[in-house]
Amino acid sequence: MTVSTTLNSCPALVLNADFRPLNYFPLSLWSWQNTVKSVFLNRVNVISEYDRTVHSPSWAITLPSVIALREYVHLTRRPAFTRFHVFLRDQFTCQYCDGIFPTNILTFDHVVPRSRGGRTEWTNVVAACSNCNLKKANKLLHEAGMKIRRKPVQPSNYQLQKIGKGFPPNYLHESWRDFLYWDAELDPI
Repeated sequence: MTVSTTLNSCPALVLNADFRPLNYFPLSLWSWQNTVKSVFLNRVNVISEYDRTVHSPSWAITLPSVIALREYVHLTRRPAFTRFHVFLRDQFTCQYCDGIFPTNILTFDHVVPRSRGGRTEWTNVVAACSNCNLKKANKLLHEAGMKIRRKPVQPSNYQLQKIGKGFPPNYLHESWRDFLYWDAELDPI
């Protein structure tokens, strides 16, 4: 394993100035290079560190594992309309058969087909598996004999963040856990 490969496995969790992650899914992570640059430019506060140090001829820094922005970044109220956000809103679930699928298997479907005047917008697009998408084709729901599980709506960033908390990334460094789920309800003992 090369040094750069080892360093590439040391991203930093990025928190807003209020110590909440900028994103839950995909998790707001910065590469070690961007993190070191931001520390050097005094744009972030270091909250936690890895047990790794990088050196230049005149400088050494322990790699940060959690950083917080010095200035609060206001999130837009409305998330961008993207394929990934549609899948996240629908919780990676086909809205016709209720099956859960990985993103490389999911497609999106126009509830009212574009060939019938349907628009590509939050309220007309849903996550669908390939089989259901092919079955529905360019038909209306009643023509295809299908039902939709949840009416498509435009989510807020807050709603997407809340849904994203339910889909933790494959890798969580131990120093991140306190910041990702600090507002989760605790189970009584």
